[in-house]
Amino acid sequence: MKKKVWVIDDDPIYQIIANKVIQKSKMFAESESFKNGKTAIDALNGLVKNTELLPDLILLDINMPIMDGWEFMEKMSIIKPIINKQILIYIVSSSIAQEDKTMAKNHPDILGYLSKPLSIDDLVLIASND
Repeated sequence: MKKKVWVIDDDPIYQIIANKVIQKSKMFAESESFKNGKTAIDALNGLVKNTELLPDLILLDINMPIMDGWEFMEKMSIIKPIINKQILIYIVSSSIAQEDKTMAKNHPDILGYLSKPLSIDDLVLIASND
């Protein structure tokens, strides 16, 4: 069964590129985009009881307005116990800040840190890690 992926990123051009890469990879059934962590968390909260609609994978940007990637992860840890599905989360960022990479590495719910732009190879690697 092909998986669902969510791209949480405030850059509309990057979202288009990411969605093209996701389609080209043929690894995922569908993708959905959110422009900040808040819209994504609201969507997750609305879907907690409907596991089929939840994403299998989240590609999360760090620097976003309204709610950034780290704030999203804080909220995610609160609702995680009531989500009946494993959701893989990867940071995809243009940030070269070492502290972001270290925080991602030390966060129990973040599986990896990918640099933008996302490549098909990145997606194949993620999908095969499952």
